[in-house]
Amino acid sequence: MRRPLLPCLLLLASPFAFAADPLASARALADEAIVVDTHIDAPGELLGGWRDLGERTPDREFDYPRAREGGLDVGFMSIYTSPGDDASNAAFEKAHKQIDAVEAMVGRHPDRFAKLTSPGDVERLRQGGRVLLALGMENGAPIGDDLSRLKQFHDRGVRYMTLAHSHSNRIADGSYSLDRPWKGLSPFGEKVVAEMNRLGIMVDVSHLSDESVQDVLRVAKAPVIASHSSLRHFTPGFERNLSDELAKAIAKTGGVVQITFGSGFVDAKAAANTTAYFREVANFKRRQDEAKARGEAVQSMEEWDAAWQAAHPTPTTQLSQVVDHIDYAIKLLGEDHVGLGSDFDGVGGALPVGLKSVADYPNLVAALRERGHSDATIRKVLGANLLRVWRQVEAAAAH
Repeated sequence: MRRPLLPCLLLLASPFAFAADPLASARALADEAIVVDTHIDAPGELLGGWRDLGERTPDREFDYPRAREGGLDVGFMSIYTSPGDDASNAAFEKAHKQIDAVEAMVGRHPDRFAKLTSPGDVERLRQGGRVLLALGMENGAPIGDDLSRLKQFHDRGVRYMTLAHSHSNRIADGSYSLDRPWKGLSPFGEKVVAEMNRLGIMVDVSHLSDESVQDVLRVAKAPVIASHSSLRHFTPGFERNLSDELAKAIAKTGGVVQITFGSGFVDAKAAANTTAYFREVANFKRRQDEAKARGEAVQSMEEWDAAWQAAHPTPTTQLSQVVDHIDYAIKLLGEDHVGLGSDFDGVGGALPVGLKSVADYPNLVAALRERGHSDATIRKVLGANLLRVWRQVEAAAAH
């Protein structure tokens, strides 16, 4: 539960405050600032293996006690559906089930969680130490080819949507996809972006191909976000991360790039492994289909995946590598266009040392101070920038 700030905490504006205990000082700033994380994959994990996230849950990366330890105020719960869910027509149902799971968390612990649908409600709802759960839909598959479903999901609280995921879909081409039928956005995808702008749903370009991002920036009439992307400057050839040019174009819309923490996004070798993985998945599925057509036995995806992971271990990464991305983004885009989208519970535990759960945002604050960033800049990165963009998207929809 939040405690009233002592007068001495006003000294936190100075980079030298509490120099004797920089981590304690960083915790104080994280607790007092508004911390927003735009990508936490708890809902999908709940469907795969239920836990009461209102209590400490050591085998997950998000739970209420650690969120409070880290100072998290707003966590966007990722409503994720896979290309497989899309192909089997299960995405619509699965998305609704995940939203049900988030609402159930709030229902079980109304003193600990509240559902957030507007940035204007943050100050009121976070009183008493509650963690606010907003909704971001990762992959546009649940809307199928029915534009009216966007309003259904908006009515349920979805406030950003990632247009595609690891494969191209009806809306856009994905960055990992070998098959790119649209060479950017589809004609339907252009209508989706326009309808999202009309409703006040933030358009998220994470996971999109470069051509798709360019098309979004051409079509969108409100600021655009990348909910969980890092920078290709550090991972050459890794299209899942943003090039300098695309990142600057997002900032030009007034948008924000939410730097993600996963080792596969911040480290060049890990990123190369990720690119190779999706390429080989596509090749494996092709071989599976050919073998089935010949009536031959096929290796299961689970067996293949286990063998791949054993042969390609993820390198150990450090918090400093995430700070490298944030520091570079601030210099490239300006302090008003950078934020945080961790991907907690979404990368199989492949996270940097020092950023293993929602308890660890203070470690990031301390490291940013060490790089010379002011508390005013850090507050923007922690959440003020994202809330500004969200308000702007709301205002654009109102007009």
